[in-house]
Amino acid sequence: MENRYSRQVLFKPVGQLGQDKLSASHVVIIGCGALGSAISETLVRAGVGKLTIADRDYVEATNLQRQQLFVEQDARKGVPKVVAAERRLKDIRQDVDIVTVLDHIDGPLIEDITKDADLIMDATDNFETRLLMNDIAWKIGIPWVYGACVGSSGTVFPFIPGKTACFRCLLPVLPSVNETCDTAGIIAPAVQIAAAHQSAEALKWLTGNEEAMRTKVYHFDVWNNTHVEAGISRMRSEVCETCGKTPTYPTLHRADGTGYAVLCGRDTVQIIPDSARPLTITDGENVAKRLGTPYKVTPFFIEFHASGYRCILFGNGRLLIHGLKDMKVGRKLYHQFFG
Repeated sequence: MENRYSRQVLFKPVGQLGQDKLSASHVVIIGCGALGSAISETLVRAGVGKLTIADRDYVEATNLQRQQLFVEQDARKGVPKVVAAERRLKDIRQDVDIVTVLDHIDGPLIEDITKDADLIMDATDNFETRLLMNDIAWKIGIPWVYGACVGSSGTVFPFIPGKTACFRCLLPVLPSVNETCDTAGIIAPAVQIAAAHQSAEALKWLTGNEEAMRTKVYHFDVWNNTHVEAGISRMRSEVCETCGKTPTYPTLHRADGTGYAVLCGRDTVQIIPDSARPLTITDGENVAKRLGTPYKVTPFFIEFHASGYRCILFGNGRLLIHGLKDMKVGRKLYHQFFG
């Protein structure tokens, strides 16, 4: 495959020097859904040496319309997205180094997986995880490329420590967004456009073309044929907890105890047990047997139904209760199941 990257090398801003930089680079992608699968495929095809891909979810039929690394068999088997993605990416390029993380991202974990990273790519769907990316990016001094899309629209911007305001600085002026892909829908072209712009920013940074990177937030609507750009340089706050004079990076500090959260737009409660009391797939099997409910065990999780809800317990103890968006009910069910 000597000529694999010949057309990319012919592009003068990349050249052979840029291609060599790509092969030596490590990119962390947070999320492996629509944006994450498109970005990871683009970067693998471009010759990036190492990818770390983190995602907490598994493939479902509703993903197949826009998440390009997955096939029907992945959805039928409920294969974790990072597992299915790694398999497909290795088919595309065998020599790529891929690290997969099947877990909920918190402060300690994101610090661990970004230790030697050159860039972080946003492919998630919630403010909480983006604040984590924002804090770790500023703490270790590498950029992260924001990307979001819903319906027919999308937004992209590269946050660069020392050059731009940070994501936390923008929060007071960002509009309150109640729509998600699960409530407003999404069309695949919006995903592809957002992912393409994010990937372009990644290639600019990784090949040493920082001067070509965006300096304004880019927003588009592919259905209504509109796009706008907005500058944010004046929004930087001197008292910001991430990029101010005395940063504390608050999201990187994990709270003790069992964690409960309603996943964005999913009608799903996620429960992460206290580290002092880890759960296993065997624990889930015992619950299913005690309740007399059918269950299915895969190499990655156990699925069972209880109290009218579909429950997924992963091997690391993380529990999803589908069909539920009341955290108090989720807490009650968790204690009913596991004491």
